[in-house]
Amino acid sequence: MSVSQSVKASQPKLGLIGGLGVIAGADILQRIIRATPDTSDGQHIDISFVQHPFQEAVKPFDPQYAATSRKLYVYEMARQMELDARDLALVPCFLSQTFLDEIIPEVGLRIIGIGEAIGDYLSRQVPMNVGVLTSPFVRGSGYLDRLLAPDHQILYPEQAHEKALVQAIYGPEGLKSGHSSPEAQVAIINACTHLMSRGADVILSGFTDIPAQMSSLFEEHSFRVLNCNQIFAEYAAGVSRGGGTMPFKVGVVGGVGPAATVDFVSRIVQNTHAQCDQDHIKVVVEQNPQIPDRTENLSGDGKDPTVALYATCKKLERAGANIIAIPCNTAHAYLDRIQRHVDILIVSMLSETIATIQDTYPVASKIGLLATNGTVQSRLYHKSAEAVGLKLITPEPDYQAQVMDAIYGDEGVKAGHTEGHCREQLFAACQHLSERGADVLILGCTELPLIAPGTNSGLPPMLDPTDILARKCVTLALTQRANSFSNTERSSTHV
Repeated sequence: MSVSQSVKASQPKLGLIGGLGVIAGADILQRIIRATPDTSDGQHIDISFVQHPFQEAVKPFDPQYAATSRKLYVYEMARQMELDARDLALVPCFLSQTFLDEIIPEVGLRIIGIGEAIGDYLSRQVPMNVGVLTSPFVRGSGYLDRLLAPDHQILYPEQAHEKALVQAIYGPEGLKSGHSSPEAQVAIINACTHLMSRGADVILSGFTDIPAQMSSLFEEHSFRVLNCNQIFAEYAAGVSRGGGTMPFKVGVVGGVGPAATVDFVSRIVQNTHAQCDQDHIKVVVEQNPQIPDRTENLSGDGKDPTVALYATCKKLERAGANIIAIPCNTAHAYLDRIQRHVDILIVSMLSETIATIQDTYPVASKIGLLATNGTVQSRLYHKSAEAVGLKLITPEPDYQAQVMDAIYGDEGVKAGHTEGHCREQLFAACQHLSERGADVLILGCTELPLIAPGTNSGLPPMLDPTDILARKCVTLALTQRANSFSNTERSSTHV
């Protein structure tokens, strides 16, 4: 399976989060359907509309308002859509834009907020003065200022008009109640007129309720009002056809062994050039130390770990992983039989290690392997090396016994030791392979790098497959991120 096959781009299934503005949510749903120029019912996009009763004790116009309840509601709705196998969750709420960055990393589907659509639309317009109607909470967050800067200048209503606007939206006869009273309409028109008099070229409603209930009324006036609901609907329909992009996620089969898993994840972090936390790669680990010992199965009559490895990989697949890494050399003896039943790529640390030798040490011809008996007996590294013309050698029996004791012994690395006797045993085996002519050494058990001699030991170069696997996963993740960014609408640079 190729990397391109493992990251599938298909027609995404949409979920529209309702309840954040009952009338506006229904209005946007209808607009999305109408924005789909299909010739038959069967060609329409796959979209579900989910709405649950949602109330807040403190309203968004109150100075004491905190968006905690709304955050949890949006998270639960997005999580429900993820469980329903939706690919995209649409959030038609300006207030929710102020905290979507907190929700996005916690769910396994792409979230598109109305701000993303507005940012995309205005990014393609000439610089303008944009008059904004929105709640005090959104205004105070600075979200819209960041969204439209630096191309556009934002104008907000003065205090008296803002107070009347809040009443027109949230009051007993306001748009939120579904009444759209004449008094509410007048207050909104007056706020628009006020902004136009201050030099606004266009009015942007930061309330989805306004275009849902007042679109026809605006046609009677000379000022230009952006229909944010229509913009969002058209953007969502367009993204549906173009496919969605989600943060790249590396799935890790953990527990084989536990210390090696921690080491592998730390290598991903170390090999990611990041300037902040958010630049790092999303990783999901399924820590399963109960996977039967691979060496015992390959070398004797130990329990077959195939089902446990497969089940762990499938859990990672369901968790939204784009690729899977197994930081255990011996487990790769089962990779072929598992890969054919898993829909995402399992990156082979063996193949990547041999490829690294070819690239980094092109004159090397004899490769020394230090690994468990199971890995040695499986001859997986032998086959990979011989396929590219390299000769692979392993320690003679006495030295192989020392390698195994360094890994599994009472003073070995699996027992928590990283210095002393286990390191001396590994050094002796490395020196033995060097004397037999090894140009490069492969530390072919993920625990061995934890006790490896230093680079000044006088031994041949030692390759760490754990680090090589981590680097490959980082490369795949960053390549996919770069490709997604280059194909994403400009709006992503505004949010």
